[in-house]
Amino acid sequence: MKMRVAIVAIGLSLLTGCMSATQHKSNVGITDDSSGSLTVGKVQKEIRVGMSGAEVALVLGSPNLVTTDEERREVWVYDKVATETVASTSSGWAFALILGGESSSGASTRTQRTLTVVVKFDESGKVRDFAYHSSKF
Repeated sequence: MKMRVAIVAIGLSLLTGCMSATQHKSNVGITDDSSGSLTVGKVQKEIRVGMSGAEVALVLGSPNLVTTDEERREVWVYDKVATETVASTSSGWAFALILGGESSSGASTRTQRTLTVVVKFDESGKVRDFAYHSSKF
């Protein structure tokens, strides 16, 4: 009887230490809502020649850099960098309990993405041209 209670207690303690990826993401404040993020698709779909600066700011947010060209027309630059790290590990807890050893393995990968958007305005403050460059490595 004591052996059975010990096995159940060990099993419960191992299970309570486990957490799903969703719970980990929630604990560190990561959400899947990308509605506010700057993407190539958002630029392609929503930025148009003739838009005002206010309309561009509403769609893309504040630029990282505001400068002027050789004719003193405004140029807005958005420069975003995102790093994503994915890691996976596993351990052989049952092996550790039964034979007194431990078995574990793991792998991880890191990907970095960049997106640069340049919006050029005319003398009246309307978009005259825009360009973007995206990379992933």
